[in-house]
Amino acid sequence: MPPRLIHLNGPTGVGKSTLAARYAADHPLTLNLDADRIVGLVGGWQDDFFATVDLVRPLALTMAAHHLRTGHDVVMPQLITRRDQRDVLADAVSSAGARYVEVVLLAPRTTAITRFEQRDEPIDAVVRALGGQALIHQVFDDLQQYLTPGTTVIDNGGLDVEQTYAALLAALG
Repeated sequence: MPPRLIHLNGPTGVGKSTLAARYAADHPLTLNLDADRIVGLVGGWQDDFFATVDLVRPLALTMAAHHLRTGHDVVMPQLITRRDQRDVLADAVSSAGARYVEVVLLAPRTTAITRFEQRDEPIDAVVRALGGQALIHQVFDDLQQYLTPGTTVIDNGGLDVEQTYAALLAALG
């Protein structure tokens, strides 16, 4: 079976990074490619977040493609709400001889906002500066337009981490 890039998509506060770390820990040689962590390696990223993301995206694609070509999976917790961005990711994965698998994690808006407000991740200051709760609501709206029939969605609003992880494993087969 060819390697795969497992794209964990969804708004902030739904557990993408938590599940990616868990998946990588349970699957030796899987790369947990958390692009937010790469963004944090670029000086001044807080001052111009979107320019930094544009700079980092090709780096992340290169890292993913290289790792996939070695025959190992990549798990990528990354919010994407535009199909053209998903297509670039899927094309890069295909060019590396791998499979692209997208799983969208969702929770009720209020749950995601509560989780966001209770955590302390480096990206959170940027989310607050860009509108905080209003931005999270916009992301939910954008995701509703982004989702297409057949997209694998896990609603983890009423699930704990273990239950969500089990649902992810089941969705991945």
